[in-house]
Amino acid sequence: MTGWQHPPVTTRYTVRPVRAHEWREIRTLRLRALSDEAAPMAFVESHGDAAARPDGFWQGRAQASSLEAGPRAGARQFVAVTDDGTWVGTAAVLIEEAGDADFEGRVVEEAGGHVVGVFLHPEHRGRGVMDSVLQAATDWLRERGSSRARLYVHADNARAQRCYERSGFRPTGARFTGTMGPEIEMTRAL
Repeated sequence: MTGWQHPPVTTRYTVRPVRAHEWREIRTLRLRALSDEAAPMAFVESHGDAAARPDGFWQGRAQASSLEAGPRAGARQFVAVTDDGTWVGTAAVLIEEAGDADFEGRVVEEAGGHVVGVFLHPEHRGRGVMDSVLQAATDWLRERGSSRARLYVHADNARAQRCYERSGFRPTGARFTGTMGPEIEMTRAL
């Protein structure tokens, strides 16, 4: 994507849940994430596959993870927005029940939430923005009565691992080969 300029150090960010009518912004940010150099080891889906999805897909995704989905929704997406309205980061949380299979086909051993779709535009990294996004996601899980959050991170994605550790996630010791290669499971008590 062109047109990005390094933001001023004074840039302020708002972290909030998405709204159902913001499906276009959700799509744009997802496509930007899938263009990132780390995308092949960070996201299950390719840019080409996501770009080919019809508007109805994005509308449904937005509705299901938005404020309008209600307090008992099965997912919630959070976004970081600059003070000029630019969407720069996101993370979503999927509610999991013990015994269910997750998106990798692995059995969920303990109910909680699974953090997915984490992305922050490179120009905004190193400012604590993703820490705030992950905090909002885990706060929502806590409000839902969950006692833990978990995520998978590629074994070679040291930058993401450091980010998750700053936000309180710790490796469980579980490793497996997933859709994108060697993965590490990390959890955070809520």
